[in-house]
Amino acid sequence: MQDVVLAMLAKEPTHGYELRSRMRAALGPLGEAMNAGQIYVTLTRLSKAGLVTSERSEGLPDRPERRVYALTAEGQQRVTAWLTEVNWPKPDLAEFHLKLVAAASARLADPLALVDAQRREVLRRLRDAQRAALGRSVDPVAGLLLEGVVLRLRADLEWLEACERMWTTRDRTGRKAEA
Repeated sequence: MQDVVLAMLAKEPTHGYELRSRMRAALGPLGEAMNAGQIYVTLTRLSKAGLVTSERSEGLPDRPERRVYALTAEGQQRVTAWLTEVNWPKPDLAEFHLKLVAAASARLADPLALVDAQRREVLRRLRDAQRAALGRSVDPVAGLLLEGVVLRLRADLEWLEACERMWTTRDRTGRKAEA
């Protein structure tokens, strides 16, 4: 959650409510359960860690004063490291999706390059699992586990292909490309 919040701040400094709105929009129905308190607790932790700064902004006559959060240089470095991290075989698909959205909206990285890096890692792991499954000394019980790993990795590849198809129909900021 911390890395996602940092990446969402990379586009521009903003307040917690706007961060929550961005994340909920990016996650669609999966974001409906997102608690506003989670965002503020995360922002407090990031501030204590020196990854974000905050200052009060004057509210409009019809709105209260708000605290606006911005990345520090160390926060920016952490976002960059997070974007290049390959975290298969146990990816959090919602987190990877948010990584793509944040990378595109803040122009931190090309979403297609992120998908490609993940695909290379999944293909490497798939090759290793298939080699192990073909081994003559594989116990049938262990073979069943290897079969599950292979099936999961194939499903991950299909999902990454779906991500690639979606992002190729969009411009690099995530908006639908004009024909």
